[in-house]
Amino acid sequence: MSRSERSSLLLAGLLATAGVAHLASPKQFDATIPSALPGSPRTWTYASGVVELALAVGIATPRTRRTAALAAAGFFVGVFPANVKMALDWRDRPTPQKAAAYGRLPLQVPLVLWARSIAKNGEGQS
Repeated sequence: MSRSERSSLLLAGLLATAGVAHLASPKQFDATIPSALPGSPRTWTYASGVVELALAVGIATPRTRRTAALAAAGFFVGVFPANVKMALDWRDRPTPQKAAAYGRLPLQVPLVLWARSIAKNGEGQS
């Protein structure tokens, strides 16, 4: 298995794990949904989980990898406001929790770059 294939499968696994977590334990994610979004937080939590699972399948499949990886990069940008909300909501929590919430924010950049790299390497896959 090539390094590119392993990288794709690792990102697919990360997305699948997040998707399952959103669907299996939605309550913890509901609180991160910005109140400016229409509808209920639970709907957004479930939708996010479904999108993560779909992206995982798309990235794991060579034929759809490039498109799914580009969509994943966009998804990581799109969920950034929820991560900011979580960091702000957790600013009064104990230091380890606060550090984890704030520490997640810069991690979005490597996730976006990772997905873009997979999209670039996925070109020409069939």
